[in-house]
Amino acid sequence: MLTRSHIGCWTCKRRRRRCDNGRPACQNCRERGVDCEGYEVRLKWGAGIASRGRFTGADKPIQDSVPPRQKGRQRDLSRKGEKKEKKTGDSGQYTETTMRFRIDSSTAGSLLAAPRTKAEDEIFNQFMNEGINTLHSTTARDSMLHPRLPQLCQESMALYPICIAFQLALASTVTPQFCEYFDTALKTFRSELACSTTLSDATLTSGLLLCSIGLMHGLPWTMHLEGMHRILQSNGLDDVDRLSSPSFFRLHLLEVMGVMDLPCSAIGRQSPPIGIWRRYCQPVAPRYGIEPVSGLPRTLIDIFAGIGMETTEQTFWDWPGEPGSFLQCYLWEAHRLAGILALRRHKSHVLSPGNMVAWRQPAKCPADTTVLVARILASIDALRLASIERPLEDAYIVNSTMLPVFIAGLEIDVLCHKPEWQQMIRNCLGTSHQSEILLSLLEEIWQRADPSLSVHDLARQRGVEMGLI
Repeated sequence: MLTRSHIGCWTCKRRRRRCDNGRPACQNCRERGVDCEGYEVRLKWGAGIASRGRFTGADKPIQDSVPPRQKGRQRDLSRKGEKKEKKTGDSGQYTETTMRFRIDSSTAGSLLAAPRTKAEDEIFNQFMNEGINTLHSTTARDSMLHPRLPQLCQESMALYPICIAFQLALASTVTPQFCEYFDTALKTFRSELACSTTLSDATLTSGLLLCSIGLMHGLPWTMHLEGMHRILQSNGLDDVDRLSSPSFFRLHLLEVMGVMDLPCSAIGRQSPPIGIWRRYCQPVAPRYGIEPVSGLPRTLIDIFAGIGMETTEQTFWDWPGEPGSFLQCYLWEAHRLAGILALRRHKSHVLSPGNMVAWRQPAKCPADTTVLVARILASIDALRLASIERPLEDAYIVNSTMLPVFIAGLEIDVLCHKPEWQQMIRNCLGTSHQSEILLSLLEEIWQRADPSLSVHDLARQRGVEMGLI
């Protein structure tokens, strides 16, 4: 008779099965084909804030989040004040941090108990049938997310309202209904993230969808990437041995994080790139095939991830390409040339010879900037016309054209003398809310015609953090 395991992995403990304590995964989990959750001690956060131990006052199980300890008289006075508050029952004197987590916890509890309405189910089904396609540059139904999403919504209480908020975010205007669901989704996710020490696939999916909403509407989103990365680090993300056998779906989620974190994928970024693709995707994920969100070959994303490191203009120029459809070749050509322009705008791409990989030398490609802009727009225009002529060939590939079009539009010296190219960019960017914000940034840059004007500074002045995905 099997007895409950007290010293086994967390998966066997939950299933009440005997565990052989095998490392890195036990025999039971390997035979059943499930992810072994490991043996690490798990910390539980009561209301989002640790109340005892060396993480007292922290909102995450990492040393950087531990608040400074008060000294002497100040500590004694604060303790007396807390005791007095408990006796009087006064709930109006919470600090901002405490209030935030109490609100999040209460919201999460009410959402967990609240039944889903028929209207919400209709919006969710619309997301499953239509909205999810905007997340991919390949067919969404062939992706790993689509078949798993209903089950993931059962595992993460934040994921269902986030899916609804995402579908509402696709409207051309911001509606009060979207604001309501986005606020609820944000609070629920923050509460879930604060209580998470392992960051399940469901919670990670919730965070990536929340980032997608933010990058479409110019709302802060890179902070969510940073928060999820810290929890993954605390759970051993930097351990190469533990990274050697993650599930295919976890690898997919890490790749999506890596694409969002690329140096040139955000405008007005509030936090610096983490280097997720280079640090976690390149060493483990296969180096062949197409990444489904960006629609780009992984070998080309490797080069984009090296901007600011060993990647040079010649690296992009020498990329040999990969077999693909005509539409894919148009897309990849536009990205390859846009990478060269991105490097020319990147102040830190020139590295000392001692830091360069031996077979990569800092060299410029022979093409002039005007020629590069023309070839980018020509490739995108050919892609656009071919998509209209053959709409069933690759219906979602146009989702990935925003980055090369916007980077080409930043070349003020070229675009100010080419009004017809400006109109081409207007036609290629589309009519979504995300496109309207990006186009308004470009319009101001063209109007001011100041080469020293930074689009990132302009975005921060407007209080927006845009994505080019």
